[in-house]
Amino acid sequence: MTKKTKKQRKRRRGARRKNALRTIYNWFFTGLVIAGPIGITLYLAWTAIGVVDSFVKPLIPPQYNPDNYLPVIIPGFGLLVGMIAVTILGALTANLVGKTFLQFGDRMLARLPVVSTLYRGLKQIFETAVNQSSQSFKQVGLIQYPRPGLWAIVLISTSAKGEVQEKVEGEDVLGCFLPTTPNPTSGFLLFIPRSEIKILDMGTEDAAKLIISAGLVSPEYQRETARLAAEHDKKMAREMAGESSGSTSKSGKNAAE
Repeated sequence: MTKKTKKQRKRRRGARRKNALRTIYNWFFTGLVIAGPIGITLYLAWTAIGVVDSFVKPLIPPQYNPDNYLPVIIPGFGLLVGMIAVTILGALTANLVGKTFLQFGDRMLARLPVVSTLYRGLKQIFETAVNQSSQSFKQVGLIQYPRPGLWAIVLISTSAKGEVQEKVEGEDVLGCFLPTTPNPTSGFLLFIPRSEIKILDMGTEDAAKLIISAGLVSPEYQRETARLAAEHDKKMAREMAGESSGSTSKSGKNAAE
């Protein structure tokens, strides 16, 4: 065996090792991409259930708490009891008697100096979120922020009303929420004329992914995709039309012969 042959074999072995390591490296990150979101989602869900259970379970009478007579702790039992209690509360306040008690409680809380302000603010936020949940943040836009030439994504909520609409210059002023990255739950409330907003085709979910990932996860451009699909359909239709015309001419030629 010559020295040249030995060198070639060593190079092949080295190349195989590199390919094997590269394959394992790709497998690891593929598994990380799959397991990471699942693990984080399960962790956050488990944490939320634990927080609700820690608040609700101490309020349940001991004879009705399954943790006192079962060998295992049932996670989520407090969450289930809390949801049932909130549903019953909503049913009780839906009639005349419930509304009367609710108004009486509102008047009592309104007399407290600090609690009344906090209660009214929280109540208004919850009522707005529940009543307008189907109408909020249905459009995504681009604005120049914090200076001209820099673009930021905003979630468009609704048209401005009252004094804001009157004082802000512009025919149609929109209330927009400018979320921060990577935490979209915090941000800034901006009132912007519609003429200064570029409305995007993407939905709010795609915009949230783009914001949370700091631009790494970019949603597919639906309009461009639709254009390419339409061009592909036209091309296929022309090809099929050409094949059908070719077969028709051949059949006519055979009949003539």
